[in-house]
Amino acid sequence: MGFTPIVVINTIIWIFFTVAYLYQIFYMLYVFKKGMIQFPPAKKNHSFAFVIAAHNEESVIAHLVQSILTQEYDGVVDCFVIADNCTDATAQVARDAGATAWERNDLVRKGKSWALDYAFGRLIDEYGDKYEGFFVMDADNILSPTYVKIMNDAFDQGYLVLTSYRNSKNFDSSWISSAYATWFLREARYLNNARVQLGTSCAISGSGWLVHSSIVRGMHGWRFHTLTEDIQFSTFCCANGIQIGYAPAEFFDEQPVTFKASWVQRLRWTKGFYQVFFSYCSDLVHGIASDHRFASYDMLMTVAPAMLLSLFSVLMNGGYLILGWLSHGFFATEGEVLMCIGSLLMTFGSIYVSFLLLGIITTVSERKKIYTNKRWRVIANIFTFPFFMMTYIPITVVALFKKVEWVPTKHDIAVNFDDVVKSA
Repeated sequence: MGFTPIVVINTIIWIFFTVAYLYQIFYMLYVFKKGMIQFPPAKKNHSFAFVIAAHNEESVIAHLVQSILTQEYDGVVDCFVIADNCTDATAQVARDAGATAWERNDLVRKGKSWALDYAFGRLIDEYGDKYEGFFVMDADNILSPTYVKIMNDAFDQGYLVLTSYRNSKNFDSSWISSAYATWFLREARYLNNARVQLGTSCAISGSGWLVHSSIVRGMHGWRFHTLTEDIQFSTFCCANGIQIGYAPAEFFDEQPVTFKASWVQRLRWTKGFYQVFFSYCSDLVHGIASDHRFASYDMLMTVAPAMLLSLFSVLMNGGYLILGWLSHGFFATEGEVLMCIGSLLMTFGSIYVSFLLLGIITTVSERKKIYTNKRWRVIANIFTFPFFMMTYIPITVVALFKKVEWVPTKHDIAVNFDDVVKSA
């Protein structure tokens, strides 16, 4: 057919995706060979404080606090809950469970990042250097009994920031929650686990991460207030040469159940990724070009809106197809029209197959970590997971133009660690 414009466009897009993300296949192959990282026992039991931003979380906060205060760890572990603009009994329930609860009411600066800023400021002012590190959790989380011990082993190696193994406590609630669970399991094992073993930098995600007190004291609080303060902090660390580590310490997260709730949450995430990309793109490019840091390239690929390129491919091929069909061969030959149809099918087919393979690999390798009473859901999720990921295409478009604000996600699955693992 020759190098017609649409052939050139499709070729460029295919080459870009292949070259840009090929390293993640290497990550996966490396993990196949090396398995999950293990750190030697720590020489010191460090002192930690858990910081939890909670908005109307009275139904779940007690289980998290209890899982923190009953850790199998011989060291200082305290728990602080920031009841942020609550209209329920979150603060009192947290106190009854054994946490220190601070009530914060600020309807202008609302949301998790501002609650963290408030908490870190008070902790520094009121407790000085009592704590060597701060864990950040969400109110719906629960911890495995050895969570702090495993994180302390990694912390003792000198990492200033650490992330951990994010599992889900409601895998079988719906096809939405099982898709979330699969993505986070894959992120833990095949991204962060590979990164730390290869000596590059990881990325924190949502909750289940640990930051050294020296970083918090240096900022005297928290200075990351985009819609995705977690990825903003990860990118900040990467841009400033702070290596984020990973430890296989397991905690459990509650995932959205409905597509509507998932859409709202992922729309915020995507908008936040745009904010971070445009704010830190030049820093990451500088890290690649001048400092030759692979971590900068990895982070750039993480925050880059790759789905926009997929959308561009779909629009170009679709537009060329329509013009060719309407013009009866004037704008495009019959062969080019057929090629556009094939390209559209190939685009959606390749996306589906790629995530299908990721789903299969993650499900097989992490099958012992998938806790569910509905075994059929595990199999069904392999085939529905790609559709879930493909819905990021319209989300990516909407996030470009829609004003997005932080909206709290409702949590109501009140279970403890034993309740989750008994379904294995």
